[in-house]
Amino acid sequence: MQLENIDLAKLSVSPANMRNAKKPPDISDILPSVRVRGVLVPLLVRPNGRADTFEIVAGRRRYHAATTVAEEGGSDGPLPCAILEEGDDAAALEASLIENLVRENPDEVTQWEQFTQLVKKGRKASEIADTFGMDEKMVGRILALGNLLPPIRNAYRREEIDAATVRHLTLASKAQQKAWLALFRDEEAYAPRGGQLKAWLFGGASISTSAAIFDMEEFKGQIVSDLFAEDGYFADADQFWEAQSAAIEAKKAAYLEDGWSDVQIIPQDSYFQTWDHEKTTKSKGGRVYIDVSAKGEVTVHEGYLTAKEARVRETGQVDSKADKPKRPEITGPMAEYIDLHRHAAVRNELAASPTIALRVMVAHAICGSPLWNVKVQEQRSRKEAITESIETSAAEARFDERRRAVLAVLGFDADEPTVTLGHETRNGISDLLLRLLDVPDAVVMEILGVVMAETLSAGSELVETLGVHLDVEMADYWAVDAAFMDLVRDREVLTALLDEVGGASIAAANASEKTKTVKGIISDHLTGENGRAKQEHWVPRWMAFPPSAYTTRGGVGTVAAAERAKWLMEEDESSDPEAQDADETASTTGEAERIAA
Repeated sequence: MQLENIDLAKLSVSPANMRNAKKPPDISDILPSVRVRGVLVPLLVRPNGRADTFEIVAGRRRYHAATTVAEEGGSDGPLPCAILEEGDDAAALEASLIENLVRENPDEVTQWEQFTQLVKKGRKASEIADTFGMDEKMVGRILALGNLLPPIRNAYRREEIDAATVRHLTLASKAQQKAWLALFRDEEAYAPRGGQLKAWLFGGASISTSAAIFDMEEFKGQIVSDLFAEDGYFADADQFWEAQSAAIEAKKAAYLEDGWSDVQIIPQDSYFQTWDHEKTTKSKGGRVYIDVSAKGEVTVHEGYLTAKEARVRETGQVDSKADKPKRPEITGPMAEYIDLHRHAAVRNELAASPTIALRVMVAHAICGSPLWNVKVQEQRSRKEAITESIETSAAEARFDERRRAVLAVLGFDADEPTVTLGHETRNGISDLLLRLLDVPDAVVMEILGVVMAETLSAGSELVETLGVHLDVEMADYWAVDAAFMDLVRDREVLTALLDEVGGASIAAANASEKTKTVKGIISDHLTGENGRAKQEHWVPRWMAFPPSAYTTRGGVGTVAAAERAKWLMEEDESSDPEAQDADETASTTGEAERIAA
């Protein structure tokens, strides 16, 4: 690399400069200095193929500042430049990236665009990581953005989607991404994000009939659908996978018969990473990858080799250290035999260790497992005003403090929207269990409380039972807001509300007034404005524990759920307490004697 002073007219911004395609840069911070002292730090340039002309790899802002000064009538003299060797596109890209990373971190989508070019030019993820002082996993995560649909990448660049959501979307199939994108673009719909998106993508056994690649007319299993669904769902996931696996094997055989060198089926817990593969024709040894998602979707990638294999074929150099296929030490049936015997021994010991079993239960509730289906109750509504009311409520703020404390104790990402389904470490549930074993029982119970709260179903009779049992005072958590007043539309109910906050005489005097007027009077009584007597700690009957209604017309979900919960409690209390105690004592004693024996 040599240093020279090069005329301004002989310089242009290189396509390799990572900010070349962006809008003109902001030079307000360096322009005053360039006007007075000129450009002091050399630009990084390289020959562009024409005589005595060069393209700028790094230093675009200094170049634009010098051009602006020249247009103002100032100096148009040569600029100090460091000249790279001609033709090394990868080195030029790296130089541009390094300077811009040091000056100002570009967004991850811009980094992906540049890292992808480096990969195409032969750089490995490990080499990129070493060059830019980044963790190799971070480079892999950035390269994984190539699995996203362009509209999702662009939304992420505009910061309309958070990093946790994008991380999960990189693992989604194209069909799942399109479905999520449709929800994201629909103002009346809610697109799940963060940990909730993970549950939406992978949690749940419902498999749509649209995922089937076998002949549905020959399928003998049951299909579940409703009046509004365009697609049905398989009632028995095992039946689906039996038919789907047979169809996948048939597809594999067809590709091999068609002359493809190899067909690999990617299991559900792995993903086809486009950035780590290169497109290769069938005649040059390209293979077929069949990607199978947890929801049964099958995506076929024709004509690919790993980046390493492609480079070996291109250079003709064979990796002498490549491992040859080895016969497994034990057979599949032997592995199953070992697994089941070890499982039987461990579960017996676990049953005798309740403190550890508690932690295993908490870990399962947070992570889920093949035998557990865990879902998080979304605190969102299709109506934006309702969602905003929940997000800004005192109850949500207090719970968020508890949730963040638990995230910190467990070492989870602070940006995770939930503790449940928010665990994304390399070792999964086992790593989480090891953390739980290190914390006291009291802390485990705190964690369990947050997890159970996140998975408590809204509108259920369990909410009513707990509200009464825990003596919840809604006035401590709720105050009337614009969203509530906007949702009250019934004239009879409005009059009843005014009776509660203002008194019977005021309600009767305004019985014929417009709805807007009545709402205004109610608001005045709740705030004490316009000379009205202020009503402190008012809560509508529907929201209290236990709830009640204002009319005999029904249609109040909380009241219906409370009545069901009350009926269940009365049924439980109607049994003979003494006989029940005696039965429980005998049962417990007998069980203890049996275990001791």
